[in-house]
This record gives sequence, C-alpha cells and structure tokens, in this order.
Amino acid sequence: MDESSPHLSIVIPLFNAALTLPALYHELATLEIGGGFELILVNDGSRDETEEIARTLTRESRISITFLSLSRNFGEHNAVMAGLRASRGRYVVTMDDDLQNPPSEVLKLLSAAESERHDVVYAIYERKEHAWWRNLGSRLTNLIADYVVEKPRRLYLSSFRCMTRLVADEVAKSRIPYPYIDGLIFQVTQNAGVVRVRHMEREQGQSGYTLRKLVRLWMSMLVNFSVLPLRLMTVAGMITSVLGFLAVIEVVLEHLLKRNPTGWSSLMAATLLLSGTQLLLLGIMGEYVGRIYLGMSAKPQSVVRAKFTSPGKEVEAPLALRRVFSVFSP
Repeated sequence: MDESSPHLSIVIPLFNAALTLPALYHELATLEIGGGFELILVNDGSRDETEEIARTLTRESRISITFLSLSRNFGEHNAVMAGLRASRGRYVVTMDDDLQNPPSEVLKLLSAAESERHDVVYAIYERKEHAWWRNLGSRLTNLIADYVVEKPRRLYLSSFRCMTRLVADEVAKSRIPYPYIDGLIFQVTQNAGVVRVRHMEREQGQSGYTLRKLVRLWMSMLVNFSVLPLRLMTVAGMITSVLGFLAVIEVVLEHLLKRNPTGWSSLMAATLLLSGTQLLLLGIMGEYVGRIYLGMSAKPQSVVRAKFTSPGKEVEAPLALRRVFSVFSP
C-alpha cells in the first residue's frame, strides 16, 4: 500500500437500489474518518435506475467513489468480490444497499477492528428487522456454517463486516465461480470479533433476497468448503447396508422356520430406499464434479462492463468484456 491509499474502503453491492442509494450516499458522505475513505459501488445487474443514479453520484461526488457496472446479475457475493479487488483501503467494510445497516455504524466496526486488532469484525443485532423467513434462513445458514466453515462457534455471520487489507487481498484471490465470502475469510484467519449495532426497518424498496438465492448460498457453503455432505452420505450408505443385511437375515430365518418371508411390499420398500440413497449420493457427487468443471472451464466470477471513478472519468472496457480474474491495480 502507498501513502495515497485511503484508510477505509466501503464496498456496497447494488441491486435495484434506486430508492435507497441517494440517501445511503448522503449519509456515508457525512462520515469523518481519519485518513479518508472511498466508496466502491458495484451495480449487480439492476433493472431500475440504479445505474444512472450511481453514475451521477460518481460524477458529482465530493468524496472518492469507484463505480463498477457488471454486465449482468452475478449475485451478492460475486459483486462484493469485484468490489474487494477494486478497493485500496487499509480496512474494508462491506454492507448492503438497503439502509437497514445505518451508515454511522461503520465507525463502530472500524473502531473495533483497530482497537481490538481483529482481522475481521462482524456486526450483530439485538433485533433483525427482516421477514421471519429470512431471519429463519439466516439462523439456518449460521448453524450450517458452524459445521462446514472453520469459524469460531457462536459467531454470528452477517454481510455487515470490516476486514483488514490482508484478509481482503487474500479473499480477492479466489477465482471460484460461486464464492462464499465468509468461508473464504475463515480460510485466512480465525481472529474475529463482533460489535453490536442497530438494524433498521426497510423503509423503501423490496429485498432482492429470495429463497432461490438462499439455497444457492447454502450450496456454495456446503460444496465449496466441506466434504461433509459426502461423509454424511457415506454414513447413510453404511446404515442402509446394515439394515439391508439384517433384513436378509430375517428373511432367511423366516424361511427356516417354515414361514413365508415378507413379500412384495418389503422388497419394493427396500429397493426404493436403496435407489433413493444411491440417487442422492450421485446428485451430490454430480454437484462436486460440476463445480470442478466450472472451475476448470474458467467460468467468470463476474464481468465488469465499465468502471468509473470520481470525478466521472470512465475507463472503457475492451470490446470483448474482460473477465475479472486479475486483481485491480489501485
């Protein structure tokens, strides 16, 4: 890092954020951070006026802004990865675009990271102002992460986090098509802390988080960072085999005792049980093989169509959209 690098970078993935982005920018612009800060805005294929608003803010901003426009919707974690590569700060905060995380709480995360010398600091909430199904999904995500991600137990994960430059650079090296940022963080460090912050109700717009995206996140967590599903299926296969062996002994004993062995129904039940187990195992193995194939085929994590930096200088992308596989130079 050089002396011109800001002290803090704030990375914000944008998706249909036209109603919240102006207020979010104005609140962030009032922050006073020693050493200065920059905003990294990443438009993740929004279908509203987010692109135009972000360009206007970048062109007219009095603070440093880098705006990345992705060629399509790649997903929140992929957009954050693109933002991490474009960031230059000694510390990096990632946050959502919906104003449910008050921008003033950024200072709490930064202060904790500096004073307690943590590599990463997560925000925790006394009360989350999300729909019940999303809160349930978050709790399930954290429960799964306890077993498949090497994180400290009882540490609650959230997208509102602060990390050091070391962690941000190491995470940004990942090239997997379906990244899970928290899993990548805990491959680098377990020196994590938490800070209690406010969580506000969403006043404008609608959440872009769907059940489909939540399931995709679970799959990325399970498949990218653990072989636990394969081990569970191995155990299930062993249990099923033992039960099948006991069933064979029972049939033989019934035959020796001159009784008619259990017939067609038990045979079909056993067949369906074994077939279902085999198909499930093949499906999980296929998911692993498919992701290996995607990694080998160099499927892009994200594609930047254009890059803007305040005061409004556009960096043209090549005619063929370039793939974001190299680290952005500051």
